[in-house]
Amino acid sequence: MAPKPIGSHAPMSRKEAFLTRRQVEGMIADGMTITILDGKVLKVDSWLHYHPGGVKAIMHVVGRDATDEVNALHSLEARQRMAAFQIGRVEGRWHNFLPPVQGGVFRPYGHHEQRLYQFHDLVESDGDTLSESTSAPDSPIFDPVDQSGMPVNRIHQSGWLRQSSSLSSISSTESLEAPEPKNGPTLSLMDARTQREIDFDLDKYPSLDPATQADIVRRYRQLGQIIHAQGLYHCHYTDYLIEVSRYALLFSLCLLFLRLGWYATSGLFLGLFWHQLVFTAHDAGHMGITHNFVYDTVIGVVIANFLGGLSLGWWKRNHNVHHIVTNSPEHDPDIEHVPFFAVSHRFFESLRSTFYDRVMMYDCVARFAIRYQHLLYYPILTLGRFNLYVLSWEYLLRGLGPRKGPAWWHRWFEIAGNVFFWIWFGYGILYRTIPDARSRFIFVMVSHMVTGPLHVQITLSHFAMSTADLGIHESFPQRMLRTTMDVDCPEWLDFVHGGLQFQAIHHLFPRIPRHNLRKTQKLVQSFCNDVGIPYALYGFVEGNKHVVGRLADVARQAAILAQCQKTVAATGNYGSH
Repeated sequence: MAPKPIGSHAPMSRKEAFLTRRQVEGMIADGMTITILDGKVLKVDSWLHYHPGGVKAIMHVVGRDATDEVNALHSLEARQRMAAFQIGRVEGRWHNFLPPVQGGVFRPYGHHEQRLYQFHDLVESDGDTLSESTSAPDSPIFDPVDQSGMPVNRIHQSGWLRQSSSLSSISSTESLEAPEPKNGPTLSLMDARTQREIDFDLDKYPSLDPATQADIVRRYRQLGQIIHAQGLYHCHYTDYLIEVSRYALLFSLCLLFLRLGWYATSGLFLGLFWHQLVFTAHDAGHMGITHNFVYDTVIGVVIANFLGGLSLGWWKRNHNVHHIVTNSPEHDPDIEHVPFFAVSHRFFESLRSTFYDRVMMYDCVARFAIRYQHLLYYPILTLGRFNLYVLSWEYLLRGLGPRKGPAWWHRWFEIAGNVFFWIWFGYGILYRTIPDARSRFIFVMVSHMVTGPLHVQITLSHFAMSTADLGIHESFPQRMLRTTMDVDCPEWLDFVHGGLQFQAIHHLFPRIPRHNLRKTQKLVQSFCNDVGIPYALYGFVEGNKHVVGRLADVARQAAILAQCQKTVAATGNYGSH
């Protein structure tokens, strides 16, 4: 059934009025924060700075159908409250725009077009071509056509188009032709590598045509209904009685050996205590325990801040973006570790991080460290906890979280928690209990280095997976499975991995309690078989080999690039490489 024109005299509430794609584009061009949820057009500008998950996560769904992302990360109550931001509806399947934060360019209405936010007497734009056009044209160079005939948006992956002050983008009225590479072999070499990785994924994963991706989404949502029907969202609190008993045992052993003066052994058990705590903090951060926003937040802050000295709010701000733009070099903070690690050759281009709002410089330090990153991987990760202290305090002191709305109290509760941590750990244990500097150093280093395997576990499921961007047509479930691997282990070892070994399943359904993830695995495997998406599952050792192999491969690319640049600089010959 065709939508009723907004200018018709049929009675229709403003929220139920149909908006065209061109109208939505114009609203975004006017600076409005617009997203699509279950066919509803939401204008969420007034909610941006109240959002407990941070502003950045919302920025990546502007102009997109965010139904699957929102459903995955939010409770039913939260989704129902979003109805207050509805300003209209769309008809049929929405065709995504590239969000402005990712480089999308949107056309404002011209003088010959009606203003967008006057919801009475709006007229359709001139012709179907205008109303159905995208915010950037399809390019024969950066938007190659896959087997189905659907263009793949790759504009923002090209180094040729990147500007130093912003993400690469192109106006919807500009034509795109292949320019001569300005920097000789550097960009042509990197662009060729990018193209090969994209082509590899296009061959390996289902077609990006609308019918195929719509079928994947339909089956994914059916899978979600099956999971709900089987009660896999229900948390069995008895599972956490076992967890709490384990925490109590580890901390008691820490205090026992601390009293005996066995400081290294005491530090070992404290590190294991922190290692186990993170798993429950992760559950609480996703509201996977009680499914109540306040209760799970309190549980998460008590564990992360009061007992661990880390900020749950910082983690949520970081982690929500990671769940939406997983493994995107420009956008996903979980893989942005330059100058120490680069999981993609695209970091050689000094990309601008949209999360940190700075250029990740591929400078002399990065050029040296990344050439040896596969050797430095484990040593650096043993020191990862120290970096988390810095990031946590930066988040809290700068007030990067919401200061108003339902999460206004989080910052102050977290600051109190971090102060409490440094009183019991820094003053109570390090200063008052351990007698000398050497023993304090041993205690600190052992307790912090023991958590290294946790950082390996966190990076394991993503570092070896695809970082290619297949564009705005790829569905949420396909992207999650393309960029995430699961780790196979015996069931009796689940407590060591803490649910993080089921990252692919977790990315599809983040709010499932971790003790139910293994039960969900067969359902997800069946879904993958039905839709033709490869399900990446490796043993722990094999997964580590893949990660180290990826790091070594990027290190070799860095060495080749350095040699190439050195040769060019010496010969001045830009055409032979």
